[in-house]
Amino acid sequence: MSGLQARLIEIYNRLLGHFGSRHWWPAKTDFEVIVGAILTQNVAWRNVEKAILNLEAQGLLDPQQLVDAPLELVEEAVRPTRYYRQKAQRLRGFCEFLIREYQGDLGKLFSLEIEELRAELLALKGIGQETADSIILYAARKPIFVVDAYTRRIFYRLGLLPENAAYDEMQNLFMRHLPPDTKLYNEYHALIDGLGNNLCANKKPGCEECPLVEICVYHKNESE
Repeated sequence: MSGLQARLIEIYNRLLGHFGSRHWWPAKTDFEVIVGAILTQNVAWRNVEKAILNLEAQGLLDPQQLVDAPLELVEEAVRPTRYYRQKAQRLRGFCEFLIREYQGDLGKLFSLEIEELRAELLALKGIGQETADSIILYAARKPIFVVDAYTRRIFYRLGLLPENAAYDEMQNLFMRHLPPDTKLYNEYHALIDGLGNNLCANKKPGCEECPLVEICVYHKNESE
């Protein structure tokens, strides 16, 4: 085991010991995971939950039903999320793609190898790397590591990434030094987001309660 791999595993174990299993992604179906991944762009998860409940109440948590519904109905359902008109169009665009190319069958789409699946998703308007990777990891259950702004902040403070690390650089930190394990990637990303959301704030982080405080370069520098 390399030194970096050992450190990543130590971080994981400290986070898991503090937070416990995060049971992420919270959804009843794979399609609901995809809907959540698209809607959660630039908005808090609680707003996404409201939108998903609205879609469910309208019978729109189904690709064909969502495509057939008036766009205004979809827009109103996802209004709790920011840029709701844009997101309604993105949801419809994904569903049209799924129906056109894969007969509405997520199983057929998810049968693709990771690289091909990722390329298909990234070709869709409004689906970027984080959204595509969330779909691959949480809905398709394939081993790809999802990273985000929390990852950059936390691992910069730990001294493992530059402050302006790009998405690919962050993702490679994990995928080059950890085994390709879907369950591990799932839990690790959820734990990172748990730390970033609850303790490792951009301003005034709660270092006193942080399970990583003993190995945090940022805290050490701030304490000197």
